[in-house]
Amino acid sequence: MGSRILFTPRLTRGVTGVAVAGVGIGLYYMYAGNVVRADSGVPKPAFGSGPAFLSLQLESTESVNHNTKRLRFRLPDADSVSGLPLTSALLTFSWPNGRITPVLRPYTPINDLDEPGALEFLVKQYPNGKQSTHLHSLKPGDSLRFVTRLPGYKWEPNKHSEIMLIAGGAGITPAFQLLRGILQNPEDRTKITLVFGVNTDADLLLRKELDQYEAQYPGRFKAVYTVSRPEEGSPFRKGYVSRELLKEMGPLPNDGKVFVCGPPPMESSLVGDKNKSGILEELGYRKDQIHKF
Repeated sequence: MGSRILFTPRLTRGVTGVAVAGVGIGLYYMYAGNVVRADSGVPKPAFGSGPAFLSLQLESTESVNHNTKRLRFRLPDADSVSGLPLTSALLTFSWPNGRITPVLRPYTPINDLDEPGALEFLVKQYPNGKQSTHLHSLKPGDSLRFVTRLPGYKWEPNKHSEIMLIAGGAGITPAFQLLRGILQNPEDRTKITLVFGVNTDADLLLRKELDQYEAQYPGRFKAVYTVSRPEEGSPFRKGYVSRELLKEMGPLPNDGKVFVCGPPPMESSLVGDKNKSGILEELGYRKDQIHKF
């Protein structure tokens, strides 16, 4: 999920570096003149159904833990809103210094999608991560180009009486965007269980916000944490997102839905593939009840 906050686009093996460079150069020179500044008067919403090619300025950056930063970008003007529906990501484009080819990666906004004037992202830096390293190097005043929105699962309020969100590591961002949107919509009564697995206590991203939602919406939202390498005296359950843990959560209603986002090995074990079933199916969930962000 990349920097795999949602997913990492996979180029086919047949695409050569020269071809990628050609596409990147074409994009850059086609849209280099379309840099959006705070006073450009771009109407809201900032992102429609088609390509946007917006260059947004970084307003602030905050270190969350040893490898994750919270980045806040200004929208075209103070009254602009994202225009994004729930479960959307944005495709970013950059040309880091020293690289022959450009880099495109999707990231999921974590702030209220109707918040005027800003977009926020949690970006985990991965070893050799081209875009995540570039984003971590940005300073307030620097800009990043956002190419287009990437819509995900079409959320309909109250379509599912209850859902379970299963997140691993940085995969918390699409899960958080969805649960936040549900809970802040007074007309949506969907119940939510979040199962969040991480490596260390410090990797429990957005825990403060999650705890606040649990306190604010008792009976509607429950968060369950599991840590594979907890620190001494940790209050959290030790382990992984396992069959045993999910079995403890109990079955969802017949109209329930499970959303999964995490590292590839976790997703594979939970969802399976065309050759084998995953843990969720083995626990009785139908394929149409399972969605991978």
